[in-house]
Amino acid sequence: MISLTAIRQKIALLLSYLMDLLQIFLQLFFMKKLGLLLITALLSTALLAQQPTKDAYRYKVNLNQVEDDKIEVELEVPESIRDNKVAKFHLPKIIPGTYAIYNFGRFATDVKAYGKNGKELKATKFLSHPDDNTWVITKAKKLYKLTYTIEDTWDTDKDKPFSPEYIFEPAGTNIEEGKNFVFNNNGLFGYFEGLERKDYFMEFDRPANFFGATSLIRTGGDEDTDIFYAPNYMDVVDAPIMFNEPDTAIIKVGNADVLISTYSPTGKVSSKFIKGEVAPILQAQKEYLGGTLPVDRYAFIIYLSEGGNTSSGGFGALEHSYSSFYFLPETEPQNIAQTVRDVAAHEFFHIVTPLNIHSNEIHNFDFINPQMSQHLWLYEGVTEYSAGHVQVKHGLMPVEQYFNVLSGKMRNASNYKDDLSFTEMSKGCLKEYKDQYTNVYEKGALIGMCLDVQLRTLSNGKMGIQELMTELAKEYGKDKGFEDDVLFDKIVSLTYPEVGQFFEKHVIGGEPLPIKELVANAGINYYPSKKVKSLSPLGGISQRNVGFDGASFFIATTDGLDVFGTEMIGFREGDKLLEWNGQALSIQTINTVLGTYIQSVKEGDDLTIKVKRGEEEVELTTKLTKVEVEQDHVFELDPKASDKQIAIRKAWLGDYKSEAVKEEIEESDE
Repeated sequence: MISLTAIRQKIALLLSYLMDLLQIFLQLFFMKKLGLLLITALLSTALLAQQPTKDAYRYKVNLNQVEDDKIEVELEVPESIRDNKVAKFHLPKIIPGTYAIYNFGRFATDVKAYGKNGKELKATKFLSHPDDNTWVITKAKKLYKLTYTIEDTWDTDKDKPFSPEYIFEPAGTNIEEGKNFVFNNNGLFGYFEGLERKDYFMEFDRPANFFGATSLIRTGGDEDTDIFYAPNYMDVVDAPIMFNEPDTAIIKVGNADVLISTYSPTGKVSSKFIKGEVAPILQAQKEYLGGTLPVDRYAFIIYLSEGGNTSSGGFGALEHSYSSFYFLPETEPQNIAQTVRDVAAHEFFHIVTPLNIHSNEIHNFDFINPQMSQHLWLYEGVTEYSAGHVQVKHGLMPVEQYFNVLSGKMRNASNYKDDLSFTEMSKGCLKEYKDQYTNVYEKGALIGMCLDVQLRTLSNGKMGIQELMTELAKEYGKDKGFEDDVLFDKIVSLTYPEVGQFFEKHVIGGEPLPIKELVANAGINYYPSKKVKSLSPLGGISQRNVGFDGASFFIATTDGLDVFGTEMIGFREGDKLLEWNGQALSIQTINTVLGTYIQSVKEGDDLTIKVKRGEEEVELTTKLTKVEVEQDHVFELDPKASDKQIAIRKAWLGDYKSEAVKEEIEESDE
């Protein structure tokens, strides 16, 4: 029952909110920024504006005052902190989704505490053990305000490129005065121990021509100020913000409004282009998830690095419940298209897990002393599997290309310990098994594939991993975690005893995955190795063929190169690799140049490679041509598959497209 007083309060808040909207509308209208107003309105789903209380975190940041890539942060503390004699203020040691110790407190300096009268209180680093992330204020009963300086993470360790200390860009912060600000809020805002569930209000004074792209609810502000709200610290960390001159697009996906905000320094790639690439994937994912989405809003926040520069050694993205942040190379749009589709598909699927399916270790995440879940096979593995599977099942990727994806994951998985329990690896991914973590994207995805095919086989096509995830989301959801030790039993209760045996042998245990046997049930033949006619974009180059002399990459040996590499390209031992299709190769760019090239090439394309051979510079030119190569982990449709096998295959892969069928149709048309 709602009291009359409560109703009056709600009406007053609603009127206040409407007046705020009217004020913003008038300001933006006269500044011809109506488009930003519409975007803000689409992403702000609260009907009533949240109002700061004295027992909330009230942060202020001025983006117009930057010095040496540093900004000042001011916090009016929740009044309940004054119920304690001692207060501990934390910046995170680790954040969800990264599985790495980053110690964000090392980027905060000059931390000062004040009473209400402006008198400074003592704030010291935690002394019981070395801790970069904790400050102790002994006179908490007088504490009113904190101030500190934050340095951005992208530049702090730039003199140590590829160092383990360097924070992966999608998890960090960027401060480029007048150009771009990226805030993963774990690198900007902190919390007091025991008060993680208090409301947060974050006020940003920004350049008037900047737009703040985020999934957070904007609860106030004007033409050069934004005030964002989050109900707790987990949601603060879960919602990155990017400020820059706006380049945005909106997609309606089922019940959700999806924002795309792109920062492309030279303007090569636009949000409009990104929209065209990801819209079909998002619509397919909506159908894949049963026609509706478990979120009503979402934001793709995309930063493109000019020249493909990265100090962490890689590109990628980080998932969040209502958004994802991308750090990718700025290159020609067609070269980045498939990368955007694949990465966006993976990150968007995280709206299922861990958002709606997660253990208590994630639900009650400890940012200072984290406890890891044993179910990385689910959070990252099944998500990575689904990102590829949705594309083949909904006709966005030919089945042969999808088989190549599976083959690639099997080849990559061979670089890890195949007999290591995946649950043990998950629990120990921060320490003893840190070097095995990235297998979640390889073997973890293959675990998802095997589980899907097994379920389709046992249910005669009626149930797969899509249906299983739907049932688990109903059982748990965003506000309810599961006990880590009982998930396997829960899945078995929803499926079949054979699934429990699969988990026991291949996920908890270290037995190799039964891929050959499972895909055979779907009328697909698997060969550990087979000669096939295929494009070989790099001519068979692998890590063992390439050396690095401190300045240039060179062909260390031609052993293992295929006929395309030795005869059509014409590599020789000692060739220094200078350019690939006109793009310079260096330690900073080689992954980007070759990665985007492989993503976009097709048969018949011209290829020019500039090498230094002795004292001469030589251009090696050819056309991309299919050649016969020995290929590991080959999947092929079985032409002799039974009706039952074909039915299971269609239930698994849908009415898939086939390049072979496409070529037959094109030939018949001619």
